[in-house]
Amino acid sequence: MILSTSARWLLRAAAIGVLTFVYVPLLLVLVNSFSSSATFAWPPPSLTLHWWQVAATNEGLRAAVVTSVEVALLSTLIAVVIGTLASMALTRYTFFGQEAVSLLVLLPIALPGIVTGIALNTLFTQALGGLTFFTLVAGHATFCIVIVVNNASARLRRMSGTVEEASMDLGATPWTTWWLVTFPALRGALLAGALLAFALSFDEIIVTTFTAGPGLQTLPLWIFQNLFRPNQSPVVNVAAAVLVVISVLPVYLANRLSGDSADATK
Repeated sequence: MILSTSARWLLRAAAIGVLTFVYVPLLLVLVNSFSSSATFAWPPPSLTLHWWQVAATNEGLRAAVVTSVEVALLSTLIAVVIGTLASMALTRYTFFGQEAVSLLVLLPIALPGIVTGIALNTLFTQALGGLTFFTLVAGHATFCIVIVVNNASARLRRMSGTVEEASMDLGATPWTTWWLVTFPALRGALLAGALLAFALSFDEIIVTTFTAGPGLQTLPLWIFQNLFRPNQSPVVNVAAAVLVVISVLPVYLANRLSGDSADATK
């Protein structure tokens, strides 16, 4: 597409405006977490690590971070196992109802989070005896699976199935073919999907609200519940900064892995 000079400048200005709108507030959160003011005065009168030290000794905040990490790790593990199996079934086999199954697998990420949360809450409370830590993990896994399926399916579609067929023609079992042929080519996509799933689970709040058991607090829930408490405002900024960093790093690494592994398959 050939654009005029004015159109190119207009697109650049629009891109800069959108990026500024999205990322400047995040930068303000990071700066405020180091501000010596407890009232969000701008510009900060001075910079300090005091609020980070306070946050480090806050038992509720530390417990919320640990809970978020545990839930994200377990839901990601479940998503990788089920997502890999689902992507193999949907891309390597043809069966009755394949399109319907594909739609049902991808649907959780398209549904509003509050709809998914209410549905899971109804299931867990009325049919499975109530909400626990594991209902929270299961709730997160429902949408994490979609991320892994999308990544793995995209990679499998770029891979030629003839290599796997040749492996089995030479006497390899399906498991040997998977381990020595399919998995090495799929490994980067699975790791990228796992990182994205971890980031998505770590900062999720809507489904968490409906599926967390009594007394369980993830980091997003802790931030939301302490956001309007004046004495907690500086610590909330620190918690938000931690949330931003932990969410951005897996996304960045997943993007690098997706690009590198895609280049390797060419």
